[in-house]
Amino acid sequence: SNQTKEAVARKIEQELGQIDLVIYSLASPLSNDPVTGQAYKSVLKPIGDAFTALSVDLESDIVKQATIEPATEEQVAETVKVMGGEDWILWIKALKEANVLADQFVTLAYSYVGPKLTRPIYRDGTIGKAKDDLEASVDTINALVKDLNGQAYVAVNKALVTQSSSAIPVVPLYISLLFKVMKEKGIHEGCIEQIYRLFTERIYSGDLALDEQGRIRVDDWEMREDVQAEVAKLWEQVTNDNIDLL
Repeated sequence: SNQTKEAVARKIEQELGQIDLVIYSLASPLSNDPVTGQAYKSVLKPIGDAFTALSVDLESDIVKQATIEPATEEQVAETVKVMGGEDWILWIKALKEANVLADQFVTLAYSYVGPKLTRPIYRDGTIGKAKDDLEASVDTINALVKDLNGQAYVAVNKALVTQSSSAIPVVPLYISLLFKVMKEKGIHEGCIEQIYRLFTERIYSGDLALDEQGRIRVDDWEMREDVQAEVAKLWEQVTNDNIDLL
């Protein structure tokens, strides 16, 4: 809401003066348009065709095939409205107008790409469309804060256990296998370790290591060919009988 943005800006002004870093990281099932008040709901669905793949029921630990029906055009549009870049832009506008953004400030949005295994439900699905919109907002924000010498970036992060990631069918099984492989290779990171690396080795090191789309990649260890090959191999083997072992 506009009231929330105004309250945050006042608190920054009172307690901090100005800020030099804004992280935009959102996972939400719904939002209300701050102008019209209309409610929008996000969904985690594939686009075009139904998607069927192995998944794990986190309550029963049962491995089974999960089928998710495709989203309607309206559901795609609503997911982009909730999880896309519009609200990120509105936050930066509000903070700039309140004069609480420091010179040379940085704003980051967190995103995810993921492997072929999860692509139909994630990057090629409704949430992927929202992430595309979020990433496209970088140019708009950069133009908005050019006079402050500000910079917006998207950081593509590693698969991590969160309330939102556990709600996506197929993803919990993928993460379980991924963590096992990365731990064996000595390259596993939890949330804190990953964000520490993002700040120390990317944002504040002078070496952003941007990809072709201008994004910062800290999913680089997850997406290594040897890691993905081993995860794919385990994926073909996993059953109810061996899930605890694998």
